[in-house]
Amino acid sequence: MPYIEFRDVSKVYKTGSIDLRALDGLDLYIEKGELCVIVGQSGAGKTTLLNILGGMDTLTSGSIYLEGREISKLKTGELARFRRENVGFVFQFYNLIPNLTAYENVEMAAQLVKDPIDCDLLMNEVGLAARKSNFPAQLSGGEQQRVAIARAIAKNPKLLLCDEPTGALDYQTGKSILKLLQSLSVTKGMTVVIITHNSALTAMADRVITLKNGTVTSNLVNLNPVNIDEIEW
Repeated sequence: MPYIEFRDVSKVYKTGSIDLRALDGLDLYIEKGELCVIVGQSGAGKTTLLNILGGMDTLTSGSIYLEGREISKLKTGELARFRRENVGFVFQFYNLIPNLTAYENVEMAAQLVKDPIDCDLLMNEVGLAARKSNFPAQLSGGEQQRVAIARAIAKNPKLLLCDEPTGALDYQTGKSILKLLQSLSVTKGMTVVIITHNSALTAMADRVITLKNGTVTSNLVNLNPVNIDEIEW
């Protein structure tokens, strides 16, 4: 059985008398330790898929499995425990706690788990060692994004979910973050799922999934992933 599997998953949002079908009978699978890039235009269902996989949203019908466990059947408390112990999120919106420093935001996530990654090491990895005592309001948008990435990684999660992780970053910083994500997959066996509209990033992936109108149009294995240093966009 694949590490992650979606079986006939649909998600319908109701707006008055209108049904908005964000996912429509979607099937996909991802293997353990892969860096998977999911691409598609705005409205394709990428963020909905990510939120459901991470236990942040519920599906309307179908089933989702992680390591053979049907996570789509978990109750609220079980789902919260699953998120805390297994999943790291990098959101488009950083959701940093404003009255905690950059370091404390990362440290808070690390304290939730038994085997975190060293926070000082992470702050250095994302290029913020000199800014760790600053509060979010004292950081640029790109710096806040890097804090959010460090916070997600600090939990040493089995599954790292990234929603446009380089969206607020300049070109070189974006490359350094993608290089870190690629390294986590290779060296720690972390399963990393990145959703993006930037098709250039597919070259770095072990697996590329394309979404359109809430369904998977292709699910391809890349036998020769490219080092991020070699990718231009």
